[in-house]
Amino acid sequence: MQKIPSQMAAITISAPGGPDVLITEHRAVPWPQDGQILIRVEAAGVNRPDILQRLGLYPPPPDAPSTPGLEVAGEVVAIGRGPDTRHKIGDQVTALVSGGGYAEYCLAHDVHALPIPSPLTAIEAAGLPETVFTVWSNIFIRAALKPGETILIHGGSSGIGTTAIQMAKAHGATVFATAGSKAKCDACLKLGAKKAFNYKNEDFVEGIKSATGGHGADVILDMVGGDYIERNFKAAATEGRIAQIAFLNGSQADVEFGPLLFKRLTLTGSTLRPRSVAEKADLARQVEDKVWPLVHDGDLKPVISETFPLEKAAQAHARMEDGAHIGKLILVP
Repeated sequence: MQKIPSQMAAITISAPGGPDVLITEHRAVPWPQDGQILIRVEAAGVNRPDILQRLGLYPPPPDAPSTPGLEVAGEVVAIGRGPDTRHKIGDQVTALVSGGGYAEYCLAHDVHALPIPSPLTAIEAAGLPETVFTVWSNIFIRAALKPGETILIHGGSSGIGTTAIQMAKAHGATVFATAGSKAKCDACLKLGAKKAFNYKNEDFVEGIKSATGGHGADVILDMVGGDYIERNFKAAATEGRIAQIAFLNGSQADVEFGPLLFKRLTLTGSTLRPRSVAEKADLARQVEDKVWPLVHDGDLKPVISETFPLEKAAQAHARMEDGAHIGKLILVP
């Protein structure tokens, strides 16, 4: 095991603003407290909440570091005190964290870390926690997707979308998706979607109705918001469930809510970061039990679009904002 240095490189946000506000600083390596582990970061995922934090729109919880980054993979190099520690020094893990992932070392709660599935590299594993926890929580718990049902996944070529397509397909659902180009739609089809609608020149409401013989989508996963909120009501099947996880097009809209009543729809939403340690630990156990077997069997594999050196975090954010990527963006210290 390598000696733990006293200082590490970490990305900090100098002020709210564009990608150029992300700068590299040297900070003290944190030390794990009770129930925590210290991970030498081999890779860290880049996610949309990181962009919002950089813009000053999604502040970290009071007990989280100011450094962005919500998912990491690497080696356990130190362990805090606490009963029933799941991991030991030298373990290769991937972990959901409340912040601090854009660094050479990162703290995680022991109960929020999972072993890296054997088929995956650390770079691939770093693209799992934030997306898998979000998809499992929203599609399978809150929206209760059942085998044989139909699901419409917006943003199908995103990190969340590529993960959701594979997980829903493996669960026995018929999957449809939206994306913004032919290449992105083709990627959705390759991952298991039955049909992908190019939202720039196709109406997904008419598309899903036509493709399902008028039935509509039993479950809709949406991170767009804005005018999609009302359109989702139209695209949903009777007794449909809509899981809202973000609002890329805004959280306010002029909506006709009649279909919510007439179709007996359920509109739900959630965020992951503010949840308690115990809630996330429960999600971690469910993910390890229900989702990790899909990874081992080859039914779920992170789609990695591009990797960037840690000090090029600004470039990674610019790439995410230009929307050209398919799958996950990863930082490598």
